[in-house]
Parts: sequence; C-alpha cells; structure tokens
Amino acid sequence: MKQFFKFLFASMFGFILGSVVLFFIFIAIISAAVSSMGSEEVSIDDQSILQITLNQEIKERSSNNPFESLDLNNFTAKQQPGLNGILKDIEKAAKDPKIKGIFLDVPNIRGGMAAVEEIRNALLNFKKSGKFIYAYADAYSQGAYYLVSVSDKIYLNPQGLITLNGLETELMFFKGTLEKLEIEPQVIRHGKYKSAIEPFILDKMSDENRAQIAGFVNPIWLHMTDGIATSRKIASSEVIRIADSLYARNADDALRLKLVDKLGYYDEFMAELNTKTGKGRNEKLNLVTLSKYDKVPEPVSDQPYSKDRIAVIYAVGSIEGGDGNENTIGSDKLSAAIREARLDDKVKAIVMRVNSPGGSALASDIIWREVVLAKKAKPFIVSMGDVAASGGYYIACAADSIIAQPNTITGSIGVFGLMFNAEKMLKNKLGITIDTYKTGTYTDIGTVTRPMTEAERLMIQKDVDQVYNTFTSRVAEGRKIPQAMVDSIGQGRIWSGTDALRIGLVDRLGGLDDAIASAAKMANVTNYRIKNMPEQKSPYQSLMQDLTAGAETKYMQMKLGTEYKYWNAFQNIMSIQGIQAREFYEIGFN
Repeated sequence: MKQFFKFLFASMFGFILGSVVLFFIFIAIISAAVSSMGSEEVSIDDQSILQITLNQEIKERSSNNPFESLDLNNFTAKQQPGLNGILKDIEKAAKDPKIKGIFLDVPNIRGGMAAVEEIRNALLNFKKSGKFIYAYADAYSQGAYYLVSVSDKIYLNPQGLITLNGLETELMFFKGTLEKLEIEPQVIRHGKYKSAIEPFILDKMSDENRAQIAGFVNPIWLHMTDGIATSRKIASSEVIRIADSLYARNADDALRLKLVDKLGYYDEFMAELNTKTGKGRNEKLNLVTLSKYDKVPEPVSDQPYSKDRIAVIYAVGSIEGGDGNENTIGSDKLSAAIREARLDDKVKAIVMRVNSPGGSALASDIIWREVVLAKKAKPFIVSMGDVAASGGYYIACAADSIIAQPNTITGSIGVFGLMFNAEKMLKNKLGITIDTYKTGTYTDIGTVTRPMTEAERLMIQKDVDQVYNTFTSRVAEGRKIPQAMVDSIGQGRIWSGTDALRIGLVDRLGGLDDAIASAAKMANVTNYRIKNMPEQKSPYQSLMQDLTAGAETKYMQMKLGTEYKYWNAFQNIMSIQGIQAREFYEIGFN
C-alpha cells in the first residue's frame, strides 16, 4: 500500500507539474503571437531591397489571426500579408526612395492563378519606377516561374531545374466507392454541363465536362505562355514547345533556352545584389521581408484628409446560410456588411471581391438581393478572384460592372440537388433495418434510409428547375441580355475570364485595384480611403477559434500535406444541404 501511494503521489505531482509547464507554454505562445500582430510602425534603412517570399497560402485579405503562421520553435509569428497587403506593399515600394529593388525569393507559390496574376501585374507596374527585380531559386515550380518571369534577371542554381509542363485539372470520382458501400447517389440537376455531381455517378469525365474543361484551361495556358514569352522576349510557340517536351528541367538547358539569365549559387547572387546596391561584396544586404515592410507607414499624402470611403467587401469561400466563418461566406454576415456599406454616407462606392465556387442557392439569392439594393444607392463593382462560379457568379451578376482576370474561373450558371440512399448499406453492411411511421406522404422526404419515390423526384426536379429559372433571370436582368441567351451560355458551363468577357458575363479584365479605380471614377471621388469589410475577428477571437474549430483543420493539413485538398473536397461534398449552385474545380498550377 505504501508503494501504491508513492506512485500515486508521484503521478499526481508529474501531472500537475506538466500542466503548469503547458500552461506557461500556452501563455508564451499567445503573448508571442499577439505581440507579433502588433500595429507598431517600423522603419527601414537606405539602399534596402524588398524580399518577397510567398511560402504561405495567398489569402485574399491580410489576417488578424496570430496563430495562422506561428513558428513553435521560437514562438514568433511570421505573418505573410494577404493579397491586398502584398499589392499595397509592392505599390508602396515603387514610391519608397529607400527601396532600391525587389528580390523575388519564390521557388514555389501557394496561390490561385488569378492571385498570382494580380501580383505579377503589380510587379510589372513596379518596374515602371525604374527599380530592378531580381529572382533566385534552387528550382522553380511552374507557378513560381510564371511570376518571376517578369524579373530583370533570373538566377538559377547550376544544378537546379524549372518545372514548365502545362496545366491540368484532376477530378476525383466516388462512384466505385459508393457502389462498394452500397450507397446510391440521387441526383437532380439543371444544366448539361453542371458537372459538380459527376463524381458520384460516373467514374470519369463526361464528354460535355471534358469539352468545357478544355474550353477554359486551354485559354488560361495560352495566356500564361504568352506572358512568359513577352517577358522573356521569346516566341509563345517556343514556350509551349519547351513545356511539351520538358526541355527546361536541366539548368544548362534553361539557360540555353533563355528561360533564365544566369546560373549561380546563392552567395554569387547575393554578391551581385551587393554590387547592384553599391555595397561591398561581403557587406550585409538590407533585405526587408514583406511582413516587416507591411508595417512601414505609407508616405504622407499631400491631399487633405477626406471622410470619403470606398468599401471593399470580401466574399471568399463557399456560400452557406448564417454567419459563416473566415473560410466561408455566410449569407447573414455578408448581407449585413453590404447593408452597412449601403447605409453609410461616408461610403461613396462599393467593391465586392468575390472568390467563391458557390454553394447554397438560397443563401446566394439572399446576398443577391442586398447587392441589388446597394446598387440602387451607390456604384457597385465586382472584382473576381481565382473563381467566381455558380453561386459565386449569382451574387456578382447584379453589379454595375464586373471585372475578372483572364484566368478567373467563372460562369457555371446551373443548379443541382444531391441526396444519398443508404438503405442497402445499413441493411447489408451493418445489419440495420428501418421502419417508419409518418403522419403525411412527404414527412420523411430527403431521408437517407430509403430511395426517393418518383413523385418526390419530380417534385425536387421542379424545385431545381425553378431555381435555375430564377438564376438565369437574375443574370439576364443584371447583365441586360435576354434570358434565352443566358440559358444558352449557362447550363452549368464554366468559362475563363477571357471567354466570359467575350460572351458578356464580365465587362473587362483586371484586378482589385482596377475595380477600386473604376468605383472611384463612377462615384466621382479622387481622395478617399479604403474600408475593408466585413470586420475581422480580434486576435483573441481568432485564437479561441483556432483552439476549437480550427484545430482539426490544422491537424489534417499537417498530416496530409499537399493531399489535404482531397480531404477538403470530400468534406465540402458531405456538407452539402439543399439545392446548390456550386462547382468543384482546381487547376494544377505548380
């Protein structure tokens, strides 16, 4: 008994001591993270070089979440600005006399194609300042090379390589899995190109889906190769030939083919930057990271203080009812933000930044209504990001003007309903049978425990057709084109931004800055400030969210790595409820 108590008290002491240590570690993490998110201004030295490293996911908007990029080795947060912050910092650097040039430290990139396009365009504008852009990497992924191709000089490690091999769209099909589990997908759709349901009923792409994928991936690839060709002063056909044959995987070949300017090691590249900034070969360079430069104050404007605002409202993620979260669009929260901007006399125009594959048709319509009301009150411009398809296009179509990137995925004007019948799985796999008593014929409509009846199928098909008719009428009204024409370019078909411009779904090509400039012009204001909406959670709220709902996501991202996208796609599919205006596409960029 004495020995028992000895081990008992030792275990209790160890538990208490461990808890205390963990508590102090937790406090240290919070303190470090929150302090790193501070808004203190910083200054930089003369002859500085802005070092752009994009090794985190490029989000539309800079985050208040101090845990998002926390380094647990030293309890510091290396926060990368969102796309809005990156664009602002590049523009600021062009005017900053202390910044002599940009070092693109981008061997790979975690961002969508439209986001990369906006950063690339910002770099092209930066070059107009007369300052240099140099790039170095041991190897370049395809997306990274497209970005750094704007550089005045591209360095590559003598043993390095460039991945340049074209674009691909990879779809995962669950038909075989569902058959093995004896689960029957029950699909009702309107739109022959509405392919979001194909993974459940087919084991490969339909001919219509393959045709539409070719229709938007090929123009995006041509735009990308044209951009590389223009920057590198070689023919577009040559870039395509190099990609098709994988000629650039060898560093010597990349140099011979004029894809890079010089082969060298990192120390040799640093020595050249020293020479470029007038320093000695072994002097320390003044490299300024994006996260640090983001805290450098803007130059003092010579314009008087103005109360005028342009609201930039971020609509990012799948569309659902309620408030949503940092990664989804909640119809209640986004509608409230649009309403607030409409009723704010200081807000002279509204820009809605849409990056969404769609989602709930009902939630999309709720947001659409607020866009219509806001448009009546003040100029309303939509800027499309990587994707603004299906419900993402639904919430955009009523705007005064829609601006997309050439490689934005948009359109997908179509609707579907998806339910599952798990009766056989429950009976044959688990030995479970179901018996039901109900007060009405349709009391259990939508249940997973039996197949739907023909009457139920006809009823749901009628609902889907009605939503499609409403969707196309909204587009016809917003775009001022006949509904029959919308139907002809609809049917769930996906379009690139370039083709969407050709068929009238968007008004012009450009980025977020172009949309803001257009909104200011329509509102007849020249001196204004940006009001980003909806309001973000405080750092403490973000911390608590990460300690609860965000923990599972971060764990799965850590465990699955690049394969996380498949898990995320499956989770999105299993969360589907009600009639959907949604698409699932991802173009392989890297």
